[in-house]
Amino acid sequence: MVALSMVLVFLLVLSRSESELDAKISSPGEATEWGDPDLSLLGSCKPAPSCKKCILSHPSCAWCKQLNFTASGEAEERRCASREELLARGCPPGELEEPQGQQEVLQDQPLSQGSRGGEGATQLAPQRVRVTLRPGEPQQLQVRFLRAEGYPVDLYYLMDLSYSMKDDLEFVRQLGHALLVRLQEVTKSVRIGFGSFVDKTVLPFVSTVPSKLRHPCPTRLERCQPPFSFHHVLSLTGDAKAFEREVGRQSVSGNLDSPEGGFDAILQAALCQEQIGWRNVSRLLVFTSDDTFHTAGDGKLGGIFMPSDGHCHLDSNGLYSRSPEFDYPSVGQVAQALSAANIQPIFAVTSATLPVYQELSKLIPKSAVGELSENSSNVVQLIMDAYNSLSSTVTLEHSPLPPGVHISYESQCGGHEKRAGEPGDRGQCNHVRINQTVNFLVTFQATRCLPEPHFLKFRALGFSEELTVELHTLCDCNCHDTQLPAPHCSDHGHLQCGVCSCDPGRLGRLCECTESEMSSPDLESGCRGPNGTGPLCSGKGRCQCGRCSCSGQSSGRLCECDDASCERHEGILCGGFGLCQCGVCHCHTNRTGRACECSGDVDGCVGPEGRLCSGHGHCKCNRCQCLDGYYGALCDQCPGCKTPCERHRDCAECGAFGTGVLATNCSMACAHTNVTVALAPMLDDGWCKERTLDNQLFFFLVEEEAGGRVTLRVRPQEKGADHTQAIVLGCVGGIVAVGLGLVLAYRLSVEIYDRREYKRFEKERQQPNWKQDRNPLYKSAVTTVINPRFQAPESPL
Repeated sequence: MVALSMVLVFLLVLSRSESELDAKISSPGEATEWGDPDLSLLGSCKPAPSCKKCILSHPSCAWCKQLNFTASGEAEERRCASREELLARGCPPGELEEPQGQQEVLQDQPLSQGSRGGEGATQLAPQRVRVTLRPGEPQQLQVRFLRAEGYPVDLYYLMDLSYSMKDDLEFVRQLGHALLVRLQEVTKSVRIGFGSFVDKTVLPFVSTVPSKLRHPCPTRLERCQPPFSFHHVLSLTGDAKAFEREVGRQSVSGNLDSPEGGFDAILQAALCQEQIGWRNVSRLLVFTSDDTFHTAGDGKLGGIFMPSDGHCHLDSNGLYSRSPEFDYPSVGQVAQALSAANIQPIFAVTSATLPVYQELSKLIPKSAVGELSENSSNVVQLIMDAYNSLSSTVTLEHSPLPPGVHISYESQCGGHEKRAGEPGDRGQCNHVRINQTVNFLVTFQATRCLPEPHFLKFRALGFSEELTVELHTLCDCNCHDTQLPAPHCSDHGHLQCGVCSCDPGRLGRLCECTESEMSSPDLESGCRGPNGTGPLCSGKGRCQCGRCSCSGQSSGRLCECDDASCERHEGILCGGFGLCQCGVCHCHTNRTGRACECSGDVDGCVGPEGRLCSGHGHCKCNRCQCLDGYYGALCDQCPGCKTPCERHRDCAECGAFGTGVLATNCSMACAHTNVTVALAPMLDDGWCKERTLDNQLFFFLVEEEAGGRVTLRVRPQEKGADHTQAIVLGCVGGIVAVGLGLVLAYRLSVEIYDRREYKRFEKERQQPNWKQDRNPLYKSAVTTVINPRFQAPESPL
């Protein structure tokens, strides 16, 4: 039954925990209901009708607020472009409106160890920062953490008092002094408290028979207390004798099923902070049990349907009074409550339930699991090991994020250890030593505007200090005209970032005409071609006050030019290296081509020997255009051409050995070569390996020199004897030897067999009755008898 309950509880943990933790503790800022990133931030900068919409459209966008920046007929939307494009089009740097995110440190107390005992230590810095984000632009903040020595500790011991823990209680009664002594070795300020749990006092978890409710233990002679859900026995104190006195008064209880109500106890210990007496220090909760736990939904077996409300319900006696009313908490509720209270749980459990609690620990941040001995005798060492592991792990986490803000971490833990986290993850460093400083790089990015400042909290799990980040977003331009109405706008409008915003009833680029004048045929004639025909403004704009106001990327007096119709390279207009004006790319310096795709550099065409395209082509767009018969990035390959080794083989042979096809005119045919014979210390892949006309192998190295001359370094020939005859004779001799060996082996085996049979024959022949009993010839002779009916003929004598 115990094994079956463990399996069922394990499946419940896995099935219920994932969705709960995802929604509550893992990444609150990434919840679906807050929306996905703004898709308008993808791609590149596009024209926008106003400065505000421009800076929100893409983080690379800038706005030129210079008066009369746009050409005749050009849309004011063209003021929105990348900084490089606006500067290339003549916008002064001082007229660019390009808001940038920034950060301001408001409080940054230096890291310190504090006084003796860890009191007053500053472990987290800075403490307060104001971060201003432009949507789509990341901002990186460095957070420092120093692990101080002797940081204060509060430890609450939560024990399972079901009947199976009877032998463990005897040891825990003497635990207080030993535990305080060990903890005081690492900190001078330590307090301990005690609480216990059994299970809900309803069927089928606990027997409701009155006699069993008074005395649930198996025998009447045992000291036993009535069952309960959770009992807070001793608030946190530094008095070890008080701990031992109160624990000594405790006795075991009992229940019916194997799983216990430990989740109820953990939740109340985390929620009832005033009753428990938690300080704002490192908080440890030691949970000891020899069995598994009930979780959300199990209460339905006892007719309990109301979910846990997440509030403290301890009465004056320290008992969880409303346990029969509320269901067991879920894994997510327990994890959220522990995280909110900054409590680090240590699960000290027996080996039978260890796998279940190890899986549970994976779902609860900053928790540890240890194996408890049968009588809890190792609990002090287990607590110390878990405390050292937890305190040496620094985990930086944040409070819930506002909609549209995303966070990622990079942990710099010292040495070569670095850990890049996913968005919404936590920063973590393991094995952090005392007095060691670690850094976390926190990257913020907003995809939409915040209606008001948002205060974000950061803290290292298990420590009390916090970093407050005041988040703002830049969602408007700071370029409003101070003179109303503006003279530039014909005194009939106000100026906003270089663009006129006309008063009602006024139109035009400079608010120069009224709505009644818009329909005048005389004004419309200025928006048509020379012969007065064709659509207004070439169909690519509107006629306002006798002038064309072009739309999109169109420009020109009649919007006849399309500044988005230039050729593209790799999908980018003018390859990103020029400006498109009226369908023609005007390339930047050192760029050529119809789409500015060609670079004037030639470094991509120069080979190791310094020649352009190996002398077999010309460089175009920083790439080699090879002559016929050559290929390769540097035109250094030719399928029909000889290799350098093949070209210089004859000169190397005749110059070094006086043999070969050029032996008769070597000086004339090889006038451009300089042949030297030298024994090189070693050969590499650059050496040529060729054969002479008489099939002798030789090696040489080709070394190019200036002026078209070639130096050939040849190794002396190493003549070797012809071993063909020896190999043939050896093969024949080997075959003959093998054949003789087989014949001799066969003859030897036959001889051995014959000798063995002869010896056996001789041995049998020497036996006394061999002639009568064993020799078949003799046996047939002596057994012949005379026929009694035979009468021999009488002798005549």
